[in-house]
Amino acid sequence: MPAVKVVKNSAYYSRYQVKYRRRREGKTDYRARLRLTTQDKNKYNTPKYRFVVRFTNSDVICQIAYATLAGDVVVSSAYSHELPAYGLTTGLTNYAAAYATGLLLARRVLTKFGLDKAYEGNTGDVGEDYNVDAADEGPRPFVALLDTGLKRTSTGSKVFAALKGALDGGLDVPHSDKRFVGYSRETKELDSEVLRKYILGGHVAEYMESLKEEEPEKYERHFSRYVKAGLEAEGLEELYTSVHAAIRADPVQKRKERKAPADKKAWKESKLTYEARKEKLKAKLAELTAADE
Repeated sequence: MPAVKVVKNSAYYSRYQVKYRRRREGKTDYRARLRLTTQDKNKYNTPKYRFVVRFTNSDVICQIAYATLAGDVVVSSAYSHELPAYGLTTGLTNYAAAYATGLLLARRVLTKFGLDKAYEGNTGDVGEDYNVDAADEGPRPFVALLDTGLKRTSTGSKVFAALKGALDGGLDVPHSDKRFVGYSRETKELDSEVLRKYILGGHVAEYMESLKEEEPEKYERHFSRYVKAGLEAEGLEELYTSVHAAIRADPVQKRKERKAPADKKAWKESKLTYEARKEKLKAKLAELTAADE
């Protein structure tokens, strides 16, 4: 039987509905967003918080946001380019940096709401999966839903490194350990040693050591920023441990003091007063009279 030719006639085009702009641009998954933002009716105007994780070529972005009719409201945010203030100067987009950024956001938002003392998070082995337990007395944990956007949620993705950092920081994010690096489909178990190695930069250290032995020139080129900062493979675990401790000690974002410039720049001429306009006209008339004479 021959295939039926699809004819796009006027009836088809009159019923065609153009997709949302951000869907056409491939930026927003509206099917997922609808389920992440729709709040129960019996909760009235209670915000439904989302733990938003996004990646660029040079940055890791973590935010706590909720949706309103006027647009999304960002409650708090953390970026991997803030990590140099805590001692991490290079490697700001890898698995360990994503974990540190999630940890920074968790401690920052809990400090903002006064929950940092009640929920300190995972202060033990970072390789173990951690779930926040509600305190017997006092406020309940801060709950947020993971929003990964259009990033592929495969096992070992850096999205779940940021999630692990937020969990260890004290946020309550519904999750499963099946997507953390180190989870085995055969044994159905999470290898905490592998996860701990990635969180503390062990995979980077292994590659640094192998590359330094086999291809020294490529090592100097590939890890030039590490070499410039004086970082060796043996010291990465200690470095990341100190970064985590520094984040917990002071997660609050420092605001730069803005001072008025000494010399104010004027991009547009100020409006002349009536007297100034009269004087300007007199000067112009005098100039024209002198030219005629």
